Amino acid sequence: MQHAPPSPLRPRDLVHPIVAGLVSVIVNYGGTFILVFQAAQVAGLGPELTASWVWSISVGVGVTGVLLSWMTRAPVITAWSTPAAAFLVTALATTPYAEAVGAYLVSAAAFVALGLSGGFDRVIRWIPPGVAAGLLAGILLQFGIRAFGGMGVDPLLAGLLVLAYVLLRRVAARWAVVGILLLGLGFLLVQGRVDLSSLRLQLAAPVFTMPAFSLNALLSVALPLFLITLSGQYMPGMLVLRGDGYATSASPIVAVTGLGSLLMAPFGAHAFNLAAITAAICTGREAHEDPSKRWVAGIAAGVCYILVGVFGVTLAAVFMALPATFITMLAGLALLGTIGTSLATALADAKARESALITFLAAAANITLLGIGGAFWGLVVGLAAHAVLHGRLPRPALAGKGAVS
Repeated sequence: MQHAPPSPLRPRDLVHPIVAGLVSVIVNYGGTFILVFQAAQVAGLGPELTASWVWSISVGVGVTGVLLSWMTRAPVITAWSTPAAAFLVTALATTPYAEAVGAYLVSAAAFVALGLSGGFDRVIRWIPPGVAAGLLAGILLQFGIRAFGGMGVDPLLAGLLVLAYVLLRRVAARWAVVGILLLGLGFLLVQGRVDLSSLRLQLAAPVFTMPAFSLNALLSVALPLFLITLSGQYMPGMLVLRGDGYATSASPIVAVTGLGSLLMAPFGAHAFNLAAITAAICTGREAHEDPSKRWVAGIAAGVCYILVGVFGVTLAAVFMALPATFITMLAGLALLGTIGTSLATALADAKARESALITFLAAAANITLLGIGGAFWGLVVGLAAHAVLHGRLPRPALAGKGAVS
């Protein structure tokens, strides 16, 4: 799918992509950021080093996202590696923090080398479009299920958001996500469930940690960190961009995020990467009807991340204080369009339908083996099924084109 040449931006073109960027930031902090605090606690880090970690990943993600979205004119949403943060909750219990920082540097340098080599682009072109769409739908399915599962936990809030979303899709489809965001926040404020009285904006102070290097940290932290981030973040993140028609090369994305990780590692950042789940909020039609204007969502998200980073733990804590039901509902409803489009694409080609369906189910099952998450294994199962069903491995697509199934 080729996008039309971009038309000039008008003020009214900014609302939806800016809101999409804001929603992606809220979902990211409210949904998974607790893992960073858990990892910091396991590592025995004090308030200063923890705040430095928050500053480094927030500012780093923000700057790389703004830079890449501006350079490519595509909604390139960057993020910290969530599966890597989950891995560090365990790994930092037995690895000295200085050696962990050294491992962050080694992993980041490997990503810079991978980006400069162009090897990741070649890998992406081997994935058939049906398998890619099935993988994305499977990854996102849990977010849709959790959205409606909120009705059993917080029926009033969940019911209000679902009803508002459906009504807005009927009368003003473009404003559905904007509407449920504002309505949900207003409802929570009226109920007194968001307490901002103790909010104090305090500037974060980055703290430099001199890295140390050891074979143990290289094998037990750097290598798993590289593999987990590559398979669990970059791969689905690129498929999100491809699925919404962006032929942006992976090479500059991997190189720039790797360089950002390299610069911020001594201040605590474990890994920057291309986002997957939160990216899907910004790459689809909900962000803007015109694909050539969705890059504004990447700029908006990046600016929000920088602001959170500048004020350190304070603003991150505000996002995390929002009720879990609101976060899951907001994410699930914002991703409904992407889930539907991915399923339709996965099942469109009758010849490739079965392998796409197998990929979808395998990814939705979220298989975890050898410390590697469901996105990687869903892709492995899908490609294996495609090879068996078609009697051959997938053929690489030409650059900028969809893969051949």
